[in-house]
This record gives sequence, structure tokens and C-alpha cells, in this order.
Amino acid sequence: MEAESEPYVRLATMRQLHQAVADLNTARSLADTLQTVADGIVTGLGYELACVNLVRPDGDLVVAAFAGNSAAEALITGRVGSRASWERRLTMGQPWDELRFIPHTDGWVLLDDDVPQWHTDGPDPRFEDEWHPQDRLYAPMYASGGGADLLGVISVDRPRNGRRPGAWGREALQMYASQAAIAISNARLRANMQRALVRLEREQQALRASEESFRQAFEYAPSGMAIAEMGGDQHGRLLRTNDALCRLLGRPASVLRRYSFADLVHPEDIGTLLRTSAEGGRAELRLGRRDGTYLWVSLRNSVVADTADGPRFLLTHVEDIEERKRHELHLAHRASHDALTGLPNSAELRSRLGARLCERPNAAATTPVEALDAAYGDLDDPDARTHGYEVDPAPGGPFDHHVHAVAPDTEHDDGAKGLAVLFCDLDGFKSINDRFGHHTGDAVLIEVARRLTTCVRDGDTVARLGGDEFVVLADGLGDADAADLAVRLRNAIIPPIRVDGRAVRVGASFGIGWAACGMTAEEVLRSADQRMYVEKRSRSKVHRRAG
Repeated sequence: MEAESEPYVRLATMRQLHQAVADLNTARSLADTLQTVADGIVTGLGYELACVNLVRPDGDLVVAAFAGNSAAEALITGRVGSRASWERRLTMGQPWDELRFIPHTDGWVLLDDDVPQWHTDGPDPRFEDEWHPQDRLYAPMYASGGGADLLGVISVDRPRNGRRPGAWGREALQMYASQAAIAISNARLRANMQRALVRLEREQQALRASEESFRQAFEYAPSGMAIAEMGGDQHGRLLRTNDALCRLLGRPASVLRRYSFADLVHPEDIGTLLRTSAEGGRAELRLGRRDGTYLWVSLRNSVVADTADGPRFLLTHVEDIEERKRHELHLAHRASHDALTGLPNSAELRSRLGARLCERPNAAATTPVEALDAAYGDLDDPDARTHGYEVDPAPGGPFDHHVHAVAPDTEHDDGAKGLAVLFCDLDGFKSINDRFGHHTGDAVLIEVARRLTTCVRDGDTVARLGGDEFVVLADGLGDADAADLAVRLRNAIIPPIRVDGRAVRVGASFGIGWAACGMTAEEVLRSADQRMYVEKRSRSKVHRRAG
């Protein structure tokens, strides 16, 4: 029997246990620690065989280390036993405090389970506490030093003294298992930290590579790029610009950092910029250059926020679209203007005229009080929004800001002002075309267009309706004003026009119509046209030719 009462036996065991535990702390990796645990049992605790079974993430246990027999080590290292089989063994074993012992008399039922095991041959025991080759002794290891979180199981075999361990030997094995659990947990923690550090270093390297890629893509992009602040007192301030944007705007980067896009945008485009900067998006607007000119650009904004919900930034891509805009404006001008004279054409004339008209006849008031009622509406009057007409209530509501067109009273001068429509037809133009050809006729039309344009105010419209017909839209005129304007325009047309050294003359007949809400553009033009023919027939042919 083990002489547990002898102090020198306990002291020797304690020294061996202390040395084995000290060796646990010298291992550098998890694999080294597991092997040191197995070796320590063989060298320090007096067992010939030791196996360390480690719990895997899926709950099963794998043979992670073996000591004492190289053949057995090669055979079972890396093999896996199910968690259910291990739970069965730990449950049926005799409890030696934290240890579990299964004598050979009970262990035969475990010969066919899936737990990896190594059996040694030997004679049957001759006395009660002699170790049998089929005896099994397990030392569970818990991650918290004792509890339900199983970390692994140490299994031992063949004590060197040939006896089952006594109380002191059991205590030593249990203490060693507890220290081994701490060492394995620490080794796992170190391994996880090392993997985390490696992963962090890789992520940092990837981040540095990504930042370098972004820097190069930003700096050397062929189109303009900028980073601007979002929020705070410096909202919109440019933090960084690339060389392409500096060249585009003719300003160095150090100067651009003093501005925001709001400082550089054309005043008419500030609303478009603010809407685009709020949540990102795309817009086309004009930015000011150093020389004072404005350049059409396309802005594409992307809102960038850091992972910690920190300051947000705007990443802006600036593309030069000046040439495309110039082409678009040229096409739009060609679509809305007469190719010969450069005046607005028939479609543009009808568009401008239609913009001043609405469907409500007699909509404008004739007194200041009625004007206020028309502008803001009488909220107590259920018909105030429609004035008795079945139309969309929105234009007639209290926020209707449409300026209604009303024709002045031509029989009684009441001082009212309106939108005059002067329909002009050239007299004698056909004979010029027939006698001198279309080249001369075109030159006459160009000169007539020039003379009409010089006689009207800024904001008035001179349009070529087609052939030798022109229309003038002049707002804010009374009946007498419109008549005076017609006279001035006719007198401007009458003087001779020189074409290829030849002087030709044309006259002009004018009809004055008035645009009024409730009329269509066609009705307004037809009214002016009819008045023109009345005026033309009222004069003799000679008088018309003379103007």
C-alpha cells in the first residue's frame, strides 16, 4: 500500500507536482501545452501512460496529446470520441472527488463505444488495490477551475507502483488537472490573441493598401475629385481636392481648401447644390473658375460615414460637361428659334404665350381689394378658390401666385395694362422674292428681325411666326401704348434695306390683340391676325407699300 503517512513521500510528490506545473507555464503554443500536460503526468505523477482529450467546438473530444508509448500515440492521437460517450463514462465512474474511476469489473461495457482507448496486457490483480489493465481513471478539466464548462479530460493508466492511487495520489492528480486546465485556457487565450493580432495586422495591411489605392485613385483620377465636410460649422468646406479639379477650376489646392462648393456655384444653381449635398446624389450645375467664368459640371456626391458613426463626409466626383451642355443648349436653341433670323419660332412663341394664360376667364381683379381677394382667396367663400368655375382648385387657392392676363377695355381707356400681341405682316415682300430671288428675300427678313428687336424692351418677345409674319409680345401696355408701339415698329421697317448694292423697301401691317386668361394661345394669335387683316384692308395698296 502507498505509505501516505510518510512525510518524505508527500514531499517528493509535491516537488514532482510543482515541477510538472512549472513546466506547464514554459510551453509557447497550445499544442506544446497539451503535450506538456501529458508528459507531466508520466514524468511527475508516476503513471506510465497519459492521454489528454480536448473538447472541440462541436462538443466532441479529440485526443490532442499522448505520452508514454509512441505506438499508442501514433494510433489514437487525433481520433475523436463523441460527447455522449464521454458523458456516459464520467457519469458511471466512481467519484473520487473530481476524479472518476471505472474499475475493470464495470468497464467491460465500454469496450465497444467510440472513445479512443489503448489497452495494456497484464495479469489479474492479486490483491484489492492492485491496478488492473482494464481499470480507467479520468481527471476532468473545467475551464473555470471547477463547474459545468468541460474543457477536456485527462485519462491515465498503469501507475508505476502497480496500485490504485491513494488519497494523496488522487489529490495530486486532481490538483494537476486543475492547473492543466488553467494552462490550457491560457494557451488558448494566447493562441486566440495571436490569431487576432495576425488578423488585425492583415486587416491593417489591407486597410493601408486600400487607403493607398484610394489615394492613388483620388489623386490621379482624370476627372475632378473632392472630399468635403458634412455638418457642423464647417459644413461643405473642401478638405481635399485632386489635381484634376484644381486644373478644372484654375485654383491651387491650398486655395480651394478655403472654399465650399456653395462659394463656387453659380447663384442660380445654389438650390440644386443644396438638395444634392443633403443626402448625396447627382446634379448638373455651374462652378466658378478663377478667371470669373463659369463651367458646367456634373457632381456625383456620396455620403461617407465611419464605422463608429463619427463625422460624415461628402465624396464628390466632378466631371466637365461644358462641351455637352454647349451642344445641348445649341440643340435646344435650334429647336426653339428660327434658323434664318435667330428669333423665337412659332413653337417657342406659343410656349411663352401659353405660360401667361390659364383656364379661368376674367380671373384678374380690377380694383385693389379684388386683387387681394384674387391673390389670397376668401376662406369663408366656398367658391373663392374657383370663382364659380369647375377647375383645379390649386391655381385658385389662397397660395395662387399666377399673374392673370386681362385685356384692357379698348373702347374706354380705363388705364388697365395687359399683354399686347402685335401681329405683323410685311407688305410687298412677295414681289421682292419674285423679282430678286430668295437670297434677297432672306436678307430682308433678317434685317426686319433686327429692326424689330431694337425697337422693343428687354423682356419683350419678337418671334417669327413663319414666312413674312412676325409677332411681338409686350407686357404691361395699355391700349394707347400698344398703338404707339405698332407705329414705332412700322416706322422702323419702312426705311430702305440695301441688299447687294440694291435698295428695297417693304411696308408692314399690324394687328393688335390682347392675351387674357380663359383664352388659348391659338385664340389670341387668331384675334391679332384678324385685326391685322382689318388694318391691312383699311389702307390702299400704294399706302401699304409705302408703309
